[in-house]
Amino acid sequence: MKKLLVTGSSGLIGSEVCIHFADLGWEIHGIDNNQRAVFFGANGDTRWNESRLKSKITNFHHHELDIRDRNGVISLIKTIKPDAIVHTAAQPSHDRAAAIPFDDFDTNAVGTFNLLEATRRYNTEVPFVHMSTNKVYGDAPNEIEMVELEKRWDYADPNFEHGIAENFRIDQTKHSLFGASKVSADISVQEYGRYFNMPTACLRGGCLTGPNHTGVELHGFLSYLIKCNLEEKPYTVFGYKGKQVRDNIHSFDVARFIEEFIKAPRIAEVYNLGGGKDNTCSILEAFDLISNISGKEMQYTYSDMNRIGDHVCYYSDLRKMQAHYPNWQITKSLQTVFEEIYQSWIERNEINC
Repeated sequence: MKKLLVTGSSGLIGSEVCIHFADLGWEIHGIDNNQRAVFFGANGDTRWNESRLKSKITNFHHHELDIRDRNGVISLIKTIKPDAIVHTAAQPSHDRAAAIPFDDFDTNAVGTFNLLEATRRYNTEVPFVHMSTNKVYGDAPNEIEMVELEKRWDYADPNFEHGIAENFRIDQTKHSLFGASKVSADISVQEYGRYFNMPTACLRGGCLTGPNHTGVELHGFLSYLIKCNLEEKPYTVFGYKGKQVRDNIHSFDVARFIEEFIKAPRIAEVYNLGGGKDNTCSILEAFDLISNISGKEMQYTYSDMNRIGDHVCYYSDLRKMQAHYPNWQITKSLQTVFEEIYQSWIERNEINC
């Protein structure tokens, strides 16, 4: 039985990867210490997801470990001897990073470096998949010529008809401290691939979402937005008239791409992993979508101050991914994503009542 090591196993992507590979017959080892509750308080607690994994996966082994613990990481990888590693653990909020800069950098940059070096010492042939972020591009996408439509912004430049490609620049731009720490991790993953000829991938995610997301105001916009609608709680829109656009990808489609990469790994690759143009929506459009599903009008307030380093419009050009891995495609439509998240919040609220 092959062994998969997943960091951030109680998070959205980590848990989806655990279940997906368990269904494929892998033994799963998850690293998670519920750091999300430290970053975001009780609303960010992921212990419920840890319990879900333990109940659903027969061959699941939970490891209560902080990836900043260098010796602990080196020892664990040497002991487990995984056949592949998927690194999803992170401090994920660019707003929160400014308040906890050391925690942010030590988790995102140093933690990733610890895992890379531990992997190199163990076996340079083990595929290493890193969940990076589109924030490595900073706010440079805002320089693209855009057109303002009734409820969204979109690219006016035909060169970006399909979205942002992997050769888009990452320097000379404002990233937020979160973006900077993730750039460091991203470049380190690429460098270990090139320098040591290791099969590594940086997946620069757009809006990663799904029913098992513990969305909070500072991270997990779609999950949190739907939660606000369900609970009839005001949602705060930060700038850009609420017309800012994101591409949304279901965690299942993320796990499926990771499966394809691990089956046929490449050296030091980078992919923009998002929902693509077909799965885009603005915040105003998201309000309409969830209101049509729930029957509840969205309550919100508006702030003229946009988040630092935030994108006016961003969606991923998926053509490189699909060229390298033609068996992969988006399977979950935007409507399905909304419906699944809405149903998940209903079920979680019923359990908590």
